[in-house]
Amino acid sequence: MYDYVIVGAGSAGCVLAARLSEDPDVRVALVEAGGPDTAQEVHVPAAFPQLLKSGLDWDLDSEPEPGIGGRRTYLPRGRMFGGCSSINAMIYIRGSRADYDGWAASGATGWSYDEVLPYFKRSEDNERGADEHHGTGGPLTVSEGRSEHPLATAFVRAAQQAGHKANDDFNGPSQLGVGRYQLTQRGGMRCSSAVAFLHPALERPNLTVLPSTRAHRVVVEGGRAVGVEVERGGTVEVVRAEREVILSAGAYESPKLLMLSGIGPAALLSALGLDVLRDLPVGEGLQDHYMTLLNFRTDTESLVSAATPENAALLQSEGRGPLSSNLAETGGFFRSRPELAAADLQFHAAPVLFHQEGLGPVTEHGFAFGPCVLAPTSRGAVTLRSPRPDAAPRIVHNYLTTAEDRDAIVAGIRIALDIAAQQAVTEHVTRPFDVPPASGSDADLLAWARSSGQTLYHPTSTCAIGSVVDPELRVYDVAGLRVVDASVFPSVPRGNTNAPTIMAAEKAADLIKGAMPVQGAA
Repeated sequence: MYDYVIVGAGSAGCVLAARLSEDPDVRVALVEAGGPDTAQEVHVPAAFPQLLKSGLDWDLDSEPEPGIGGRRTYLPRGRMFGGCSSINAMIYIRGSRADYDGWAASGATGWSYDEVLPYFKRSEDNERGADEHHGTGGPLTVSEGRSEHPLATAFVRAAQQAGHKANDDFNGPSQLGVGRYQLTQRGGMRCSSAVAFLHPALERPNLTVLPSTRAHRVVVEGGRAVGVEVERGGTVEVVRAEREVILSAGAYESPKLLMLSGIGPAALLSALGLDVLRDLPVGEGLQDHYMTLLNFRTDTESLVSAATPENAALLQSEGRGPLSSNLAETGGFFRSRPELAAADLQFHAAPVLFHQEGLGPVTEHGFAFGPCVLAPTSRGAVTLRSPRPDAAPRIVHNYLTTAEDRDAIVAGIRIALDIAAQQAVTEHVTRPFDVPPASGSDADLLAWARSSGQTLYHPTSTCAIGSVVDPELRVYDVAGLRVVDASVFPSVPRGNTNAPTIMAAEKAADLIKGAMPVQGAA
């Protein structure tokens, strides 16, 4: 018996396990399907693409996506301590003030920008120091990139040549502009949620971590969540929770677990022979960032040749050099139309080829950059494939199925092509790597986006505040059950989602404890 049982040792679960176990009188169990984050490729930043489709990746796929010609898209998700924070590109972005103020205006009381900013700052140890926008002394190291590859810098210079302003702090007063990303790195190595939060807590006697343990369903008795049915070592058992069960399995797996527990759309559950405990729109409202990348060949040395003994020694001794690269070293935020109040496009630029959804062979020097649809209006869904806990869910994002999203991606490609035409880029390009758009027409740009695009790995909103959980992240009409991960976001933030997920877990820890909000939060 534990006080709290947390499912998922990912970005949110590691935070919750650390924060809740700070009280020595509280017993916490953390259930994780994967194992420890011991692989070298996890910690060496430039090596993370080697984790794709490995045993440390859930290796999911979407259903045929109607908005992109029926293509299935590859959906990597981390399966180890740290979850996706152990497999991601380490970019630290909070999103826009407009995101959180929009959440609060739609009914997510307590989630306005001014109310969540203190939780971002509490988790953070930013090497720039503390100020109005940044925090120090937290577990999560936020640092400048230690690679500064000239091909990544070329994107920033070319964007400025194209008339876009420089921005040295995307988490400051404004997102708009181009520059270098701050990263969740410590001494040039990955600082995942596991490294920052879980590892320091592992020696606490009141924290029990159950690795290689797959959650099957939430056990609900008399309208209250009392535990989690799990399988480990071939044995099915129940890990019981005296106070709360907390699902932190992510935007694909948390809704799946709720539905396997009888909490979800009644018609769907009944069709699969599952008893309906609560009829809730679980799995609906899925959002994600859809990205397209231009790839170029170059004679400039790229990261394809980074894995040398000399660079390994540089990383180990000084925490810098090409192996410290997060690939997407630089980027920026843009508006597709000047009348927009906030950015609706985000760019990432990498000093290496990145094609075929990151799975294509990289055997020659190249670089890539391009836009994503940052504030999508398309909505998808996560549903069950079968009642078996080991069956992957059905996932449909409905990328580019609205006119707004199609217009945004076309505008983003035009911006990318304009930047590609500037001297700072052309002086490095020998020739295109991929087949470029057939012409500059809207139709041809859209056709190219549909055929070449991919996820930016930011699924959210499948257990959203206001539809599945209340503003304190409690599942409606089920006592003792919360969801704490990116699935609760009312909408996907404008930016990479790791930092917002950690923020949500920091805030949730206070909500669970009944603590007063941190200083500065209402």
